[in-house]
Amino acid sequence: MARFHDLEVTNIHKTIRDAVVVTLRAQDAEAFDFVQGQYLTFRRTFDGEKVRRSYSICAGRDDGVLQVGIKRVEGGAFSTWANQELKVGDTLEAMPPMGSFHVPLDTTSRRHYLCFAGGSGITPVLSILRTVLEREPQSRFTLVYANRAVNTIMFREELADLKNRFMGRLTIIHVLENDGQDIDLFAGRVDAEKCKLLFQHWIRPDDVDVAFICGPEPMMLAIAGSLREHGLDDSQIKFELFASAQSGRAPRRDTTMDGAKTGAETGAQVTLGGERRSFTMPKDMSLLDAAIANDIDAPFACKAGVCSTCRAKVLEGEVEMVANHALEDYEVERGYVLTCQCYPISDAIVFDYDQ
Repeated sequence: MARFHDLEVTNIHKTIRDAVVVTLRAQDAEAFDFVQGQYLTFRRTFDGEKVRRSYSICAGRDDGVLQVGIKRVEGGAFSTWANQELKVGDTLEAMPPMGSFHVPLDTTSRRHYLCFAGGSGITPVLSILRTVLEREPQSRFTLVYANRAVNTIMFREELADLKNRFMGRLTIIHVLENDGQDIDLFAGRVDAEKCKLLFQHWIRPDDVDVAFICGPEPMMLAIAGSLREHGLDDSQIKFELFASAQSGRAPRRDTTMDGAKTGAETGAQVTLGGERRSFTMPKDMSLLDAAIANDIDAPFACKAGVCSTCRAKVLEGEVEMVANHALEDYEVERGYVLTCQCYPISDAIVFDYDQ
């Protein structure tokens, strides 16, 4: 079961004006032994309200440090505090690393990885780059990195160093929306038309083994669609959303008039940390919210179907999952759900956070 641990802040440095890289030290180092592309979920109280936010690890597995990149979001309580007030020596509460934005590594592989990143979406991609270039010495990368302007490029120096260090194995294409470029193709936004031109002139999609995409949802959907049109299947495309179009959770489906009148309820049973609890819940409440309402410390972060922190397996009963930006198709087929987005349909539901 995911629990919060204390992490000590040992270093903070700016990567751009409104983003910091935070280095952390865990007392339980084994619990924070991460896989490239994973993230940490932090918890802090602001004005009496507990806020949870997830930030991707930017360090490689062989770097010997635990680091996250935090870009300030307008109006964001945690990101603003981290950029303006967090200091060395402070303690942060965090869950152990989570996330499946990665593929198994093989030291003998000769793979070509294609990565698309937008803005702070570079953070988990940087972890993947650093790790795979070290651990798969015969593999290579092409990174397409979209930003508004040169001064908004996170980890610009780190990427340049990697390119020089792994000469011939890392190609970086910067696409800038506002700043002029010597090549017109590298100016503007990364959309379906831009992908089409990139695949015609710079990147051979039939040579790509795995594609990673991390950025705003519209950009990711356009890129994924273009990749499919150019021959890649879903098993070759890995997503990581760092922002969703949703403000909270997706809208609930309309309940029937009869259901609204009767106040239909479900008998629920949940397993967390080896402990089994039973309670009754309304059918118009998510599994996650019902667990929390019954004093169960269920794991969650975004509550928007993006981060997969609240993943559980439904063992009995039926649910409706109204949004899913995090689980793979095979996970859904095996019964895994995002409990923040799931509402019971059956009169009884059994789900398990431990599986």
